[in-house]
Amino acid sequence: MAQTFESIKQYPGVEDGMVAKALDGACRVVKSNLPEFTDKFQSSNSFDNFYEPTENVEWTTGFWTGVIWLAYEHTGDEAFKEAALVQVDSFLKRIEEKIDVNHHDMGFLYSLSCVAAYKLTGSETAKKAALLAADHLAERYREVGKFLQAWGNPGEPKEYRLIIDCLLNLPILYWATEVTGDQSYAEKAENHIKTAMKCVVRPDNSTYHTHFIDMVTGEPTHGVTHQGNRNNSAWARGQSWGVYGIALSYRYLKKPEYIDLFCRVTDYFIEHLPEDLVPYWDFDFDTGSDEPRDSSASAITICGILEMAKYLDKEKADKYLEAADKMLRALIDHCANTDSKVSNGLLLHGTYARDSKENTCTNRGVDECNTWGDYFYMEALIRLSKDWELYW
Repeated sequence: MAQTFESIKQYPGVEDGMVAKALDGACRVVKSNLPEFTDKFQSSNSFDNFYEPTENVEWTTGFWTGVIWLAYEHTGDEAFKEAALVQVDSFLKRIEEKIDVNHHDMGFLYSLSCVAAYKLTGSETAKKAALLAADHLAERYREVGKFLQAWGNPGEPKEYRLIIDCLLNLPILYWATEVTGDQSYAEKAENHIKTAMKCVVRPDNSTYHTHFIDMVTGEPTHGVTHQGNRNNSAWARGQSWGVYGIALSYRYLKKPEYIDLFCRVTDYFIEHLPEDLVPYWDFDFDTGSDEPRDSSASAITICGILEMAKYLDKEKADKYLEAADKMLRALIDHCANTDSKVSNGLLLHGTYARDSKENTCTNRGVDECNTWGDYFYMEALIRLSKDWELYW
């Protein structure tokens, strides 16, 4: 049975002291991870709830560095700062040598590692790395269609498409304009979200994961899934990228139409939650299903609500903040880990990828921690503990 904003009121909210306790517990786990994960990074997902060490590859390593920076902000412990700066050096090497960067995920990688480092410490190494990453992302901009191509070589016909995840990569372009004065970065970001909003939000307010663009006319052609259950289903994490991504674009652009889009996409997410408020990996599934959850989708959505609430009228803001409060309580109750003997991750019950008849995935990180779930869970807690300056 679908949720409503009235029915969600029945779930308890976060109690006094709960956020501080959760943050303290998370920071203890992060601190215990530093010996293994300073010169190495955490794997994208855990295995039996434990991350393994990896080189600085894939699209996910920035989330771990972002977690370290959040722990530093909460505790002031210099050990976190020192570890994160070691990783900043790795990110500079990665972008200079173009190691596993033939994709659009420069924001996920560099906003949370290097933009964060520059904002918190003034590191020139971090600034250099982040600007190189912004340049690299800008090179993926396709003038025909006015979008940032997600995957494959730029202009490759079979990959001439955007994906909803890229909304979280746009802030590094806005940041690059702020620090350089070069408007072309922000113009590409603004053009991308205009194109994306023309095609990824369906009439029922669910979202496509990916959408192809005609290489001749520049018009959107058709949407398909890559990680959802069906081409026309709502992949939970994709919907959450829409929630937070629209909120971030509103932060920079202040376009009134993005308030309406945010409300529509967020309403869909909330109204399709199961009874315990922890979403399944796709909204095809509801209370009673034996399909796996994706706790990370909820954490991302909570962050998006906490950001957008700053710009909404009080009545709307209160409605969404109450929902976010209940959703965070559900994560604390059902998914949070504060015991390094149970897991070296922070948020249990995530799903990286789940196979289905219509997607191209094999099972990966099913009912495990994933690094972005850890990051967004901790970001939500930080947002509620202080007046936080975004890394985005």
